[in-house]
Amino acid sequence: MILTVTPNTGIDYTLIVPEFRLDATLRARETAWGMGAKATDVSWILGRWGVSSLALGFAAGDTGRHMEAMLQARGVQTDFVPVEGETRLNVVVVCAATGRQSTLTANTLRVRADHVQALRDRYAQALPQASCVVLGGSLPDGAPLSLYPDLIEEARARGIPVIFDSSGPALRDGLAARPTLIKPNQAELAELTGHATHTLADTYRLAAALQRETGVDLIVTLGGAGALALLGARHYHIPPLRVKAVSTAGAGDGVLAGMALALSRSQSAEEGLRLGFALAGAVVMTPATADFRPEDAQQLLAQVELIPWPADHRTGR
Repeated sequence: MILTVTPNTGIDYTLIVPEFRLDATLRARETAWGMGAKATDVSWILGRWGVSSLALGFAAGDTGRHMEAMLQARGVQTDFVPVEGETRLNVVVVCAATGRQSTLTANTLRVRADHVQALRDRYAQALPQASCVVLGGSLPDGAPLSLYPDLIEEARARGIPVIFDSSGPALRDGLAARPTLIKPNQAELAELTGHATHTLADTYRLAAALQRETGVDLIVTLGGAGALALLGARHYHIPPLRVKAVSTAGAGDGVLAGMALALSRSQSAEEGLRLGFALAGAVVMTPATADFRPEDAQQLLAQVELIPWPADHRTGR
């Protein structure tokens, strides 16, 4: 079973407005509820695809209960540790005129040491049944930076593949524990390596150097330029799919879902990439974060291109 762990849970409320203006009342022409945290997004997406998973993490308040009910309605098994405060309610504002969007969020969960221990205990109990672990998102107030490295090391000690997606110090510390795969964007890759990237070749060189240094595989998302995937010795450029984007929130979590399913089933990395980017393409076609129509993903599967990265670029010539 795929096991997802989300310390800082949340749900997204998306509003699509004709245009965005300050000092004005913005009337949404469409609204939608979606999942709002990386690892629970994976469980949410897999549930829509007909694949069961177990979601762990911290949850609190009415928003936490709403989030848990949303997941369970999709066939996701849940075992969240109840904590203080409130599961985050993120507001995603999409400007229809420009296609750009912003997310408003706040840290509203409050975690104590006994909550952290309870999550560790539930995780240890679930690991023997896990075929792949997905960890992701920010850390709520009170959760130690050691949480992600500890969970990664525990799974890897059992030979369980781990997909990890976070940012900032949490990403750096988690990377040191050697997960199987990370999925930074260009800005996060630049922060990890200390070097800015300006071209596809720049990004590839930094990603390849990080892969050699850490032994961790990477999928680097590039926005309008698609993505680079460095999976062992197989390196690919994945061009963006030509779809009409409504909201990009949660698209990267579709990639994580595809890779998690492939790892859990011992399928090839290529199968995981194709499914992951088809799911991501389908996600951006709907307003709700991390939501999609399965028929869209099915149609997009044949359109995903995995272009081997040229040998001369790999050697830097």
